[in-house]
Amino acid sequence: MDIEGLGTAVVDQLVERGLVKNIADLYQLKEEDLLPLEKFAQKSSENLIAALETSKSAELWRLLHGLGVQHVGVGASKDLANHFNSLEKIQAASEETLTAIDGIGEIMAQSIRQFFAQEENQSIIERLIEAGLNVAQEENVEVEERPMPLAGKTFVLTGTLPSMTREEAKALIEKAGGKVTGSVSKKTSYLLAGESPGSKIAKAGKIGIPVIDENT
Repeated sequence: MDIEGLGTAVVDQLVERGLVKNIADLYQLKEEDLLPLEKFAQKSSENLIAALETSKSAELWRLLHGLGVQHVGVGASKDLANHFNSLEKIQAASEETLTAIDGIGEIMAQSIRQFFAQEENQSIIERLIEAGLNVAQEENVEVEERPMPLAGKTFVLTGTLPSMTREEAKALIEKAGGKVTGSVSKKTSYLLAGESPGSKIAKAGKIGIPVIDENT
């Protein structure tokens, strides 16, 4: 959820003290719960409570990612949010519907279905809704038209690129209309490989995915 002031050390203390067991518990915290924590005073407690309140209006994909569904990273969370536009629709989606989305494979689809089928997770989501978190977004609207030379193309990045980080390369691809996913599949258009590419390059060769470099 990218909540300011809620780092790993703070989360560890909250868990150790039994104050937090899941994401929904965060939104039940009060200032007096935080004051006994190490390096917390009145102001820092107030700031964290305010940050939690602000996070309630965060984008749908941030909530989805914050739920911790196995195999669902930032990219997949954005894909799901933009495709369905609501957590309710994601919960109701079948495996077949999920795998029809570019970048969502069978393993990820199964993980999503299993997560939302569990009563404990359903209860957590109900509590998050009751706490006032944003669980929907407006349907995508047309943005200002610009050249999208990579529209419809899906890339996987591997290895160390010579002149930019993989995050920078990902941003450039997405800006040009392309999509970046984490694993090679038959839906992959290109594997962009740098130095020490690892096992992804072998898999790409096995299923016939073109391998390109940064200068292609």
